[in-house]
Amino acid sequence: MAFNGRFGPYVKCGQETRSLPADISPLNVSLEQALQLLAQPKTHGRGRAAAKREPLKIFDASPVTGQKVQLLDGRYGPYVTDGETNASLPKGAPPEELTFQEALDLLAARAAAGPPKRKAAKKKKAAAKTAAASKKSATKRRTTKTAVKSSKKKASQS
Repeated sequence: MAFNGRFGPYVKCGQETRSLPADISPLNVSLEQALQLLAQPKTHGRGRAAAKREPLKIFDASPVTGQKVQLLDGRYGPYVTDGETNASLPKGAPPEELTFQEALDLLAARAAAGPPKRKAAKKKKAAAKTAAASKKSATKRRTTKTAVKSSKKKASQS
């Protein structure tokens, strides 16, 4: 079936959906065209995860995890992984010249560094919220005391 949706025209069969090209109208799409579109793999649009890329280099199994050590090209540059730990290559280091021992050294250094530290900005924001809350409650207490005193004065004057 062909539909005109929020993000443009598309065909749907069960749970599978594919966008229609601009030159095909949802009113004029034929069964053969719809089947051809549904047979194609989904294209990844903006904001979606990129398709898995092939490793640049595959080394032997890691003595720590037992999985193969791979050199991959990521969003922020080349890195090595053993399935559990990821370690970036140093800037300027050519990935083609990376040896298995250098990859193991990078992974060991990254594992020894531990998880990344939390940003100090988050701690500062939390401290600021706490300080603001205590200041607000102190102000409320003062105004309540003042109101009680003024009501006592009025009662005694009457």
